Amino acid sequence: MIVDVIMPKMGESITEGTILEWRKNVGDSIELDEILLEIGTDKVDSEIPSPTAGILIEILAQPNDVLEVDTVIARIDSGGDGPKKKKLQSVKKEPEPEAAQEEKVRETPKPVQPQPNLEPKSGEKKFFTPVVNKIAAENNVGLEELMAIPGSGKGGRVTKVDILNYMESRSIPLQESQASKIIEKSPIVFSGVEEQVEMDHMRKLIAGHMRKSIDTATHVYVMSEVDMSAIVQYVSKHEDAFYKKEGFALTITPFIIQACVTALNRFPEMNASLEETTILYHKNINIGMAVAVEKGLMVPVISKCEELNFLGLCRKVRDLANRTRNKQLNPDELQGSTFSISNFGVFNVTFGTPIINQPNVGILGVGAIKKRPVVIETDAGDTIGIKSMMNLSLGFDHRLVDGAGGSQFIDDVRQNLESMNLESLI
Repeated sequence: MIVDVIMPKMGESITEGTILEWRKNVGDSIELDEILLEIGTDKVDSEIPSPTAGILIEILAQPNDVLEVDTVIARIDSGGDGPKKKKLQSVKKEPEPEAAQEEKVRETPKPVQPQPNLEPKSGEKKFFTPVVNKIAAENNVGLEELMAIPGSGKGGRVTKVDILNYMESRSIPLQESQASKIIEKSPIVFSGVEEQVEMDHMRKLIAGHMRKSIDTATHVYVMSEVDMSAIVQYVSKHEDAFYKKEGFALTITPFIIQACVTALNRFPEMNASLEETTILYHKNINIGMAVAVEKGLMVPVISKCEELNFLGLCRKVRDLANRTRNKQLNPDELQGSTFSISNFGVFNVTFGTPIINQPNVGILGVGAIKKRPVVIETDAGDTIGIKSMMNLSLGFDHRLVDGAGGSQFIDDVRQNLESMNLESLI
């Protein structure tokens, strides 16, 4: 039996995906749930397992092709011994299916020259995906101009490829600044360039997201240092028993998250977001946790942290970190954060200034814990002692949070860590 492999729907808001890499070639055998290919969306890159065991007989989409969900991208023969070599060769000689031909047309379309100021017909409605709307907004493409772009998707829908191809042929360059209209750009020539490499899908997403955050939020930073001696001693004392009970190591991250949750309850403006001049105060505390992966960075979200006890936070941190590194996340688990934490201390870095994860208004940077000599105040006078110290940096959006509010918040996080009731945690 021939089984169609379709572009999966990777989340409620996902309407299309990009083929990143095929792990199997035509003629290869594959087992049920064995990884067949890797796809990317505007949220996440994911490994897609095979829906059946058999022989891969057709691949209908190539790397970098952008396809709508439910589009057939491959076919697998799940019958008996699979097709013979002769049959596989005949498949290659047969005329390409319409779907494959359509994708080839999309790859090399002729420049689009829509009529200027073309107005939609009276009563005509046209649906545009969130990705298309985002690209249009970033490049000042109005509704009338967008309506004039011929669509190659189902029912004439404008796809991501359509609008990108249109932007290439448009008289105004992508995201042209006012300065570029005055100063004529000349090509930059570098000497000694060894190699030019196009960004991969994940790096493009990260680059776009970081640029958007810098252009959107007014970043301001405040810093503090925390005495983590009590927590370090607690972890050292309980780590063996915790591992035997839970099967994974007790780390510092859940302590940081718990301290932030307590502070966010006291400072609701840090658990908010902005839509132009409207402030959105969020009911739940959803912590975005930056996780380094092989080719970049992802920020999975621990939802409703205020409803989790310390042990629940430990389990969530472990689960999300593992599934992020193994490319097993659902795209919905990468959105909805209300505050973020970036723990660069795991790389032995003591200090940093992380970029705010949009649409949050705050992000906490966590440095490595280092033993340092510090002044200890006592009734008998000041003494010098060795303490386990950690630097914190809070990046916040000054459009909503003032310096006083940011300073009070980071100091509250510090106090929560230094005075945490550790014996009641587990």
